Amino acid sequence: MRVLALDYGAARCGSAVSDPSGSLATPLRSVERPDSPAGLEELVELVRETGAELVVVGLPLTLAGEEGEQAAATRSFAGRLRRVAGVPVELYDERLTTRRAMRSGGAADEDSRAAAHLLEDWLESSATRTEA
Repeated sequence: MRVLALDYGAARCGSAVSDPSGSLATPLRSVERPDSPAGLEELVELVRETGAELVVVGLPLTLAGEEGEQAAATRSFAGRLRRVAGVPVELYDERLTTRRAMRSGGAADEDSRAAAHLLEDWLESSATRTEA
């Protein structure tokens, strides 16, 4: 199953997709202004292009695991996306993914590298849940 991960931000939304086996995460492109009608449509098109069967949106929690203002905005965004994406949308803890993206470097933009780290974490967690 292909999974699309999104690192949501009001200005930009990074994206990454898994391979069909669910073992690799590849950063894609960022979508500008993802809350706008054009941005949401571009994300829906990205779901179609990648053949994603699930979208995982990073939930920004504090280091203590609490939700703040940005988490509320992310939940609202995920709800809007859920209504138009045509596939399930799930939230997943994204703590420290941006920091890891800053350190990892690479050709993709930082937001999409953060989405790839989010997806790697989600895939690892999913594999662990499946094995249990």
